[in-house]
Amino acid sequence: MNTPSLHPIFIGHGSPMNVIEKNSYTEFLHHYGRKIPKPRAVLVISAHWQTHGTYITGNPHPHQIYDFYGFPETLYEIQYAPEGSENIANELASAGIGVKVDLRRGIDHAAWAVMKHLFPEADIPLLEISLDVDKSEEEHYQLGEKIRKNVASDILLIGSGNVVHNLYEINPEENAPPFHWAFAADRWIQEKIDTDDITALIHYQEKLPQYQKPIPTNEHYLPLLYILGMKNAQMPVKVLHEGFQNGSVSMRCLEV
Repeated sequence: MNTPSLHPIFIGHGSPMNVIEKNSYTEFLHHYGRKIPKPRAVLVISAHWQTHGTYITGNPHPHQIYDFYGFPETLYEIQYAPEGSENIANELASAGIGVKVDLRRGIDHAAWAVMKHLFPEADIPLLEISLDVDKSEEEHYQLGEKIRKNVASDILLIGSGNVVHNLYEINPEENAPPFHWAFAADRWIQEKIDTDDITALIHYQEKLPQYQKPIPTNEHYLPLLYILGMKNAQMPVKVLHEGFQNGSVSMRCLEV
């Protein structure tokens, strides 16, 4: 029996409201989850888990974290709590790449809100990796390379964030057209991906004009660097989905 080989993907997850919405983004997730081989497990690098040091969830039964506030009560009633995998966590932690196991951490919405659409049956073990706030952008990219080399090809690796993410300038209308600065930054990022200009993407604070507006903080951008670090040098990056929500949030999704 052949072991399925899965491509790492970056998912722009956007608002928690996407858990209950039916739109082009959630439709894409629905179809993508049915198109690819069923993973043995899913490992998500989460924009919503920042730590000193890099951690992986190791609880065999991680709890569901509702890490958002002021949303409709319906969102807090969504149940999505698959098993974790202590074995997979320990394997990565023993690989000598600087990842430690956290047995208490649950799964935040950067993971479960995406998985709810990808694999609604909740029958695939789900783990998360944190973002080390003490690492540079280049170190995050390099850790992505190391993770890929130490994770079996039948485990789906997901970076969950948004390449453009500014909640300070957000338009309350989901389908509002993108702000010009948000659109320009999203195109710049895609152009650098297309030309394999990893240096520019790592050093976006020097290379992307007026980066503070589209990327005011880096936690939603960093999962992209992890996934680009996992890229097969012989394969182009594939755009899976693109678009904007609320004017200032890019929903760009990529496969490497």
